[in-house]
Amino acid sequence: MRVIPCLDVANGRVVKGVNFQNLRDAGDPVELARRYYEQGADELCFLDVTATVDNRSTTYDVVRATAEQVFIPLTVGGGIRSVDDVSRLQASGADKVGVNSAAIARPALISEIADRFGAQVLVLSLDVKRSDRTESGFVVTTHGGRTETELDAVAWARQAIELGAGELLVNSIDADGTRAGFDTELIALMRSNSRVPVIASGGAGQASDFPPAIRAGADAVLAASVFHNAQLTIGVVKRELADAGMLVR
Repeated sequence: MRVIPCLDVANGRVVKGVNFQNLRDAGDPVELARRYYEQGADELCFLDVTATVDNRSTTYDVVRATAEQVFIPLTVGGGIRSVDDVSRLQASGADKVGVNSAAIARPALISEIADRFGAQVLVLSLDVKRSDRTESGFVVTTHGGRTETELDAVAWARQAIELGAGELLVNSIDADGTRAGFDTELIALMRSNSRVPVIASGGAGQASDFPPAIRAGADAVLAASVFHNAQLTIGVVKRELADAGMLVR
């Protein structure tokens, strides 16, 4: 099982809110990345949460500075619109890239990235809300959760996997920042419809929230505010998972 801290970055600073709203400063991304690496994080996820909204590329200098401090896989998302963007991010130190809004606008982007760099480089980021308008009961959003699409979350995940997505990062907007626990129903639904690894995100509040996400079918667990606020450390979460009988590094 992988434990992945997430750095949501805006204007060069880590931010965190609730349900993707009311973002507040949570620290320096490079400093936090180094802390999590030293604590034993398996990977890091760096998301430029305003890149798409601002219609710009990811902040490459922050990615580069982060990659120079950590020596574990680094996934970067936000504002990725082309294979050239992926090339620049890899040159800056990214190991994987996360795509969301641009892939929804142009699904062929998924195939283009997977064909050139391999499926293992491509993470489909899904910002998901509960909805009674879709068959699965979950709808996909874009632009940092600001825009609700017509896409059924499960149907879109299946399509993206067929196009070449190598991993799913499933973030529950309803649970995000609430610290009320992961949405295990959403995780289980995605697991049953995916042949690629599923990363669960959104809702972690205490160490005991992590094992249920794994039992529901997640291959990795991602969290932000509980780590940023030093409420939990990577080590504490891994001990909780190990005590629950799960294999961790």
